[in-house]
Amino acid sequence: MTEQAKVPAIRFAGFTDPWEQRKLGELSSEFQSGDFISAEEILGSGPYPVYGGNGLRGYAKQYNHDGFYALIGRQGALCGNVNTAVGKAYFTEHAVAVKANFLHDTRFLAHLLGCMDLGRYSGQSAQPGLAVGVLKEVETTVPSKAEQQAIGSFFSRLDSLITLHQRKYDKLVIFKKSMLEKMFPKDGESVPEIRFAGFTDPWEQRKLGEIADKVTEKNLDGNITEVLTNSAEYGVINQTEFFDHAVAKESNIAGYYVIAPGDFVYNPRISATAPVGPIRRNTLGIHGVMSPLYTVFRLTDAVDGTYLSHFFKTNGWHGFMKLEGNSGARSDRFSIGDATFFEMPIPVPSSSEQHAIGSFFSRLDDLITLHQRKLELLQNIKKSLLDKMFV
Repeated sequence: MTEQAKVPAIRFAGFTDPWEQRKLGELSSEFQSGDFISAEEILGSGPYPVYGGNGLRGYAKQYNHDGFYALIGRQGALCGNVNTAVGKAYFTEHAVAVKANFLHDTRFLAHLLGCMDLGRYSGQSAQPGLAVGVLKEVETTVPSKAEQQAIGSFFSRLDSLITLHQRKYDKLVIFKKSMLEKMFPKDGESVPEIRFAGFTDPWEQRKLGEIADKVTEKNLDGNITEVLTNSAEYGVINQTEFFDHAVAKESNIAGYYVIAPGDFVYNPRISATAPVGPIRRNTLGIHGVMSPLYTVFRLTDAVDGTYLSHFFKTNGWHGFMKLEGNSGARSDRFSIGDATFFEMPIPVPSSSEQHAIGSFFSRLDDLITLHQRKLELLQNIKKSLLDKMFV
C-alpha cells in the first residue's frame, strides 16, 4: 500500500473507493471509561464477564449492553469483544468501551482498534491509564460502511474459527492430563484406574536402576557439537532454540555427557509445571551432549521407552522424589543423589500393555500437535490479513 492511495493491499471485490481519514471519536456513538461501583456490588449482582483487569480489583463499571462493543484495555490493547448474548458485562476503570455510530460498523472498529498501537496513549505511571479525550482525537483511515461490514464480518468469522480450534486444542490437552492421571497407578496402588480391555494382570514394580543405566560417556574428543537441554515445556531440545543463543562454549563441552536417541534426561531445575524437575526423552533422532548438571540414563531392560516417557509426564514418581530428595541449597534446584535416584520405583505392566499405553498417548500427542499447528496457522493468517486489509 502507498500512502497516497489510502487503500489496503487486499480488498473484497467491488470496493474501489479510497479510504477516508477520521478521528476515532468521529466513528463512535459511545467512547468512554466507566463510572465506579464497588466490587461488592458487582459480586452481588451476578457472575458476569469482567474486562480490562485481573479480576475485580477495586472498582469497575456495570454495563448493560444493547449492542456490540469493543473494549480497549489499560495498555491500549483490545481486551475483549462483548456480544449482546452476554447481556451484562463489567469493565474496569482501566478499560474503555467503544461503540460505532450509525455511519460505521462496530465489528470493523473492533478489529481496527486491535491493529492500532494505542498503548502509546496510556499514561506513563506505574499503573498506566487510558486518556479517553486523547484517544478520541487519534486519527485513522476507514472505508465506506458497506466495506467496513464486509471486513468486520470476515474477521469475526475467522475469530470464530480460531476459537473453535482453540477449544478443540484445550479439550485435548485437558483430556490427556486426565488420562495420564487415570492410566498409570497412583502412589501406593498397583494398577491404574483405567485399562484397555483384555489386560487384567497386576503391574510389577521395578527400580529404575534395574531397567536403566546412568550414561557417563563424555564428549572427550569434541566430535559432537549439538548441545541439548531439557525443558519441562518443550522436552529435550537444542540449546540455541530454547535460549536463543548458545549457553555452552565449545571449549567446555568436552566434559558434557553424550546423549543418544532414546536416552532419558533428568533436569533438577524446579518450575511450576515440574515441582521436582522434569524427566524427558531424546526424541530428536540425533546424538548430542548434555550438561553434567543433568542426569542422563539409558534403558537396558525390556521396558518400552515410549511407555516410560509418558509415565514421567505424570506425577506418579513425584512422591518418591519428595520423600528421598530435597530442594537443596538453591530453591530452584532439586537435590537427590544418583544412588537414591536410581532406587525410584517404576510401575511396569506387560510388554503388550506398555505398547498399548505408549501408542495411545503418542497418537494423542500427534492429534494435539495437529490442532496446535492448525491454530497457529489460522492465527498467522489473521495477522497477515490484518496487516494487508487495513490502511
